[in-house]
Amino acid sequence: MCGICGIYNFNGREVNKGLLQGMSNTLTHRGPDGEGFFVVSNIGLGHRRLSIIDLEGGKQPMGNEDGTIQVVFNGEIYNFLELKKDLEAKGYQFRTKSDTETIIYSYEEWGEDFVQRLRGMFAIALWDARTQKLSLIRDRLGKKPLYYFLGKDRLLFASEIKALLVDETISKEIDLNALDSYLSFGYVPSPLSIFKAIRKLPPAHIAVCRPEGFSIRQYWHLDMENIASPKSEEEVLEELRGLFDEAVRLRLISDVPIGAFLSGGVDSSAVVATMARLMGHEAVKTATIGFSDKRFDEIEYARIVAKQYQTDQTEFMVNPDALEVLEDIVWHLDEPFADASAIPTYYVSKMARQKVTVVLSGDGGDETFAGYINRYHMIQIEDSLRKTLPRFIRQNILGPIGEIYPQADFLPRPFRLKRFLTNLSNNFEQAYFRDMSFYFLPEMKEKLYRSEFKSAIKDFNTFDILGSHFKVNQNPDVTTRAQYVDIKTYLPEDILVKVDRMSMAHSLEVRTPILDHKLIEYVGSLPSSLKLKGKESKYIFKKMMENRLPKNILYRKKQGFSVPLASWLRGEMMGFARETLFSSRAWLNIYFNTGYIENLWRRHQSGHQDYAYPLWGLMMFELWCQKYC
Repeated sequence: MCGICGIYNFNGREVNKGLLQGMSNTLTHRGPDGEGFFVVSNIGLGHRRLSIIDLEGGKQPMGNEDGTIQVVFNGEIYNFLELKKDLEAKGYQFRTKSDTETIIYSYEEWGEDFVQRLRGMFAIALWDARTQKLSLIRDRLGKKPLYYFLGKDRLLFASEIKALLVDETISKEIDLNALDSYLSFGYVPSPLSIFKAIRKLPPAHIAVCRPEGFSIRQYWHLDMENIASPKSEEEVLEELRGLFDEAVRLRLISDVPIGAFLSGGVDSSAVVATMARLMGHEAVKTATIGFSDKRFDEIEYARIVAKQYQTDQTEFMVNPDALEVLEDIVWHLDEPFADASAIPTYYVSKMARQKVTVVLSGDGGDETFAGYINRYHMIQIEDSLRKTLPRFIRQNILGPIGEIYPQADFLPRPFRLKRFLTNLSNNFEQAYFRDMSFYFLPEMKEKLYRSEFKSAIKDFNTFDILGSHFKVNQNPDVTTRAQYVDIKTYLPEDILVKVDRMSMAHSLEVRTPILDHKLIEYVGSLPSSLKLKGKESKYIFKKMMENRLPKNILYRKKQGFSVPLASWLRGEMMGFARETLFSSRAWLNIYFNTGYIENLWRRHQSGHQDYAYPLWGLMMFELWCQKYC
């Protein structure tokens, strides 16, 4: 786990070493154990190191024997020992015990297709002096970030936007399409960034830059259209257990202390249980976050698992004092980001880092095994009714009723009649878009945006961000299609961004065994009935874990990893929130109608409606503007 950056002047101009050093300095938190540079004429690579494997020999940038190939790399290659064995059989001689060296020789042997052989999380920059080619490569699921600026005669790249902004000639003009997307989803989706001049390399893509041009291609596709031939449940359980155990085992390779996040939910509990079995007599070091608000607190369940497996448990209670760390959180996030669970993730990472350098987490379980029970179950109900009810009734009767029915977002989803009726009047893709617009629905944006903002984005449709993925996956099963789009959008742009930025804020590496690509490919080939069985989410995963975890962990009601935003904004955080939203100097005034924001605020403070998400989204944008604009 590290931070990488670089400059490629493809007009032949020499690299500004001071600029490269400055870029590297902004990434110190990602790699506090050392730095390294490779600068030759018009190419410069920088690396900040968090030492995990081969503490002495794994320094980067690292080159081949004649120096014509150089690499900087953020992440871990979990199958590097297997790759090393294959390459040694072909005559390659290794000088280190690091996974980085396997990248170099894999490229020499197999070219750019070497990435197909990697099993891990990675953002790689590889320079080939023989062809004057710089390749940027991002892992399949998007666990590791990679941003770039492409000018007319140069390319800059880095693990974080703040490193690119060291170059003051890069414009900081806000991309209003990106802002519009943020206000729907609470994150800025790839390939956009909040700045017009900067872009994200999407997951599972390779960018190649040569003097004659720049190109991007996708190297991996998750096939969730072609469902495998039916197998017995026993066969699936055996195969799944083998893949999951292997994924955990591979992620235990480390030359530094290793532990786990333990929330008390199914996914993190399964990871901890499997770690304990594989680590034998060595106690797993676990870190758990709790809340005084019992609706959000799972600490008692984490304690059950910690006690069963005799882990070395550390706990921390989060309260509204969290606003003290908001400034630091905003700085580390780089872009506007509205998922408030970044706060407990920040704290649990800080706590874990006191004992270990690496942790395993249960991230990805909800997307892989259909764990969002309310949403996925309602998607099935809505799809069934769409097929049953005539379109005329859905669009001309139920839809208009939904338009006039009172908003009730404070209720659990199955009781939100307005959203349910509106979804029925739309097709599946549009209903999914509305469900994933956690912050501002299109009709809310109409009231929020100033006319200048509306005019600037009139040719942009936020739905297209999701629509492009719906076009790729045409599976008639709506649960599978929803999972696929979640895996391509919400997972890499929200969940994994939150985990990467908050853990790296404390120089902590997080590994996610459930997102092992071989495991996720296998589960993606299974019918959705093995994931969502009636009202039981993660059915096959829970079944697999029955001999390792008690039923009150596996089959209790899902809580999710979130914070009590609604009550915080009506209580301890109210003054801070009001000042942030309604200051006469607020950046929000440039883009938005403050009267509409005041209306949301009053309705939220009344307690009759819950507008915590949109208000928090606006707050986080304002705080980001104060830091970066």
